[in-house]
Amino acid sequence: METENKKILLVEDDPNFGTVLKDYLAMNEYDVTHAKNGMEGFEKFKKDDFDLCILDVMMPYKDGFTLAKEIREKNEDVPIIFLTAKAMKEDVLKGYKVGADDYLNKPFDSEVLLMKIKAIIQRKATDSIADSKQFEFEIGNFHLNSKLRFLTYNKEEPTKLSPKENELLRLLALHKNDLMPRELALTKIWRDDNYFTSRSMDVYIAKLRKYLSKDDGVEIINIHGEGFRLVVKDEVDQ
Repeated sequence: METENKKILLVEDDPNFGTVLKDYLAMNEYDVTHAKNGMEGFEKFKKDDFDLCILDVMMPYKDGFTLAKEIREKNEDVPIIFLTAKAMKEDVLKGYKVGADDYLNKPFDSEVLLMKIKAIIQRKATDSIADSKQFEFEIGNFHLNSKLRFLTYNKEEPTKLSPKENELLRLLALHKNDLMPRELALTKIWRDDNYFTSRSMDVYIAKLRKYLSKDDGVEIINIHGEGFRLVVKDEVDQ
């Protein structure tokens, strides 16, 4: 996943730590705006669109929890990571109640923060793709109408897909030539991510492969331990 141009709002009142963290994130190709207290942080948040917010909990004028509530009133979806010097259970629970996506206790390993940021931004991106309203897709020589659940090869009679076949193929089509994470399909379609639902999905993948076998240029590839790719070879080769 590209990190370039992803905008992060960092609200941290310790000037030295804030500067070091901003520079570290900038080195990893994030576009970072640093605010030195909660009031300044909210003003900066209102003036720009951010992909993620990192908020210190203990700050003068306005603490991180209050700032997070105000951010959530403006934007329900922007990810929030809290930084705290106190590893108190009450604070952690309070953070999650106001909408935190994750929590880090100071001092922390900067690489751990980096991995958390990447994972959260990636998850939000795949969620927004899955929630897309698109329902018609061209897949090689196939046309999928996911509203009618029709899969049509060239001008042959359409095949009526089952509801789960249809939802799974639609998710694959939304991620065409890219990774569709296994857990995304399991949670969006099966509402559960366990061994039995995973085996069930493999059965549906096999059914879709059978339907798509009419077109040699279309293939569903298993990416071991991660998910599947719906590959349309002509589009990959372009």
